[in-house]
Amino acid sequence: MTLMFAAFALCTHYYERQPNPMAAQAGAQTLPGVGNMEGKETRFGAGATALYATVTTAASCGAVNGMHDSLNPMGGLPPMLLMQLGEVVFGGVGSGLYGMLAFALLAVFIAGLMIGRTPEYLGKKIEAYDMKMVSIVILATPMLVLGGTALAVTLPAGLAGVLNPGIHGYSEILYALSSAANNNGSAFAGLSANTPFYNVLLGIAMWFGRFAVIVAVLALAGSMAAKRRLPAGPGSMPTTGPLFVTLLIGAVLMVGALTYVPALALGPVAEQLQP
Repeated sequence: MTLMFAAFALCTHYYERQPNPMAAQAGAQTLPGVGNMEGKETRFGAGATALYATVTTAASCGAVNGMHDSLNPMGGLPPMLLMQLGEVVFGGVGSGLYGMLAFALLAVFIAGLMIGRTPEYLGKKIEAYDMKMVSIVILATPMLVLGGTALAVTLPAGLAGVLNPGIHGYSEILYALSSAANNNGSAFAGLSANTPFYNVLLGIAMWFGRFAVIVAVLALAGSMAAKRRLPAGPGSMPTTGPLFVTLLIGAVLMVGALTYVPALALGPVAEQLQP
């Protein structure tokens, strides 16, 4: 997870060291090497703010030392994606461990399918019921985030809270749902979320984003605890070393990240590419 965190932090840092394109269009003077200072405190600068934004979204912290709404488009993508992954890098407060365990079971299950063996994790066989619970853990929050975002951008009550029309306004809605469903609390603060519509929508996302996952994890824990531990054999897959690290990162990115690729392409990516 350290490798993933470093990649996300470097991405945010790189894009925040670039000048704000809107400032150049407005004719504002930008100092070379300073980066995007809009929405940031001068005592921190672009670099420290980028690092803080990555840290606070890698775990369910929610504290900020700058305005995430003022991040450059691709600078705001890593914090958003870190929440969408379930805050498994390095893990949410009280919930990061079981989120990563769900991805670990998924990685072992995929590896078992590739070699034609019944997958095992820590000496326990992973069966159909276990994978159903893992699927709920992994898919519950994307359904809430993407479904809630789709609802907000199609209803007048949802669009009424957007202060920045266009692509960035869509990113603000997507960020708000990602933060609420994944137990973070930070925001692209250009969205007027204190309305009856967003209070209800984000409240539902918080409710099911926590309890749907918790219930599935408890069911999974009960199932795994009831199984007899099997001794490791020649066909058992080791859960340490570079191979397992690669499989785990692949499971997080291929399953977790790809779920959100179309939504992110319509938001931060499209905003970065617009003239």
